[in-house]
Amino acid sequence: MADISATLSTPVLLLAMPQVLDPFFHRSVVLLVRHEEEGSLGFIVNRPTGIKVDEILKGMEVSWQGREDAVAYFGGPVQPNLGTVLFGAASSAAAGEAAAGEARAPGGESGAGRAAGAAATAGESGDGPLGEAATEVLTGVFLTQHVGDLSRLAEAPPARFRLFLGYAGWGAGQLIDEILRNDWLTAPARGDLIFAPDPEKLWAAALGSVGVDPAALPSWTPSGGNGEETAN
Repeated sequence: MADISATLSTPVLLLAMPQVLDPFFHRSVVLLVRHEEEGSLGFIVNRPTGIKVDEILKGMEVSWQGREDAVAYFGGPVQPNLGTVLFGAASSAAAGEAAAGEARAPGGESGAGRAAGAAATAGESGDGPLGEAATEVLTGVFLTQHVGDLSRLAEAPPARFRLFLGYAGWGAGQLIDEILRNDWLTAPARGDLIFAPDPEKLWAAALGSVGVDPAALPSWTPSGGNGEETAN
């Protein structure tokens, strides 16, 4: 069997299998943007919150000119004071094209936050679509931590726009162990999935993109009181 630690490359979608009952990750779809020997990092893309984008950006002294009902998404349980913007470049017409930008929300930055920053600045180039430090991680997909970029996006938000709070992180070897025990299925990263208009249907749609019928998967529930799980 091929060494998955050597073959897993980013960006890629991680699809949580039914036995993953952790409330943060149950039926989650994660856009993995960084996978290295020391750890991995990604963003859950199907967990909208009730917090409005406008409310968050006000705290960063950034004016939001987009939809009033736009809400932030829960990107993961790590470093919730980090805001990450996932957006489709306005000039992009292809369904699979998107872009991602990361900005620091109010509050201090821990070592985990610096790890997120490393993901955003790896391969940094000044030739990004925003004219600032932007990293292309997929065709038409970019990462940035530049607040100036965020301010310009907020002035005229593209149709494809997500603001994430926090991110998902794994320590050295942790994600590979989870994949080997079949907690995660991988799928190609696609803009139409990442920006699906109905996030509640994204998990099933992502499974379908790799030929898996969600109905054919066993359902898992916690068994009574001992912390174990049972398949139905």
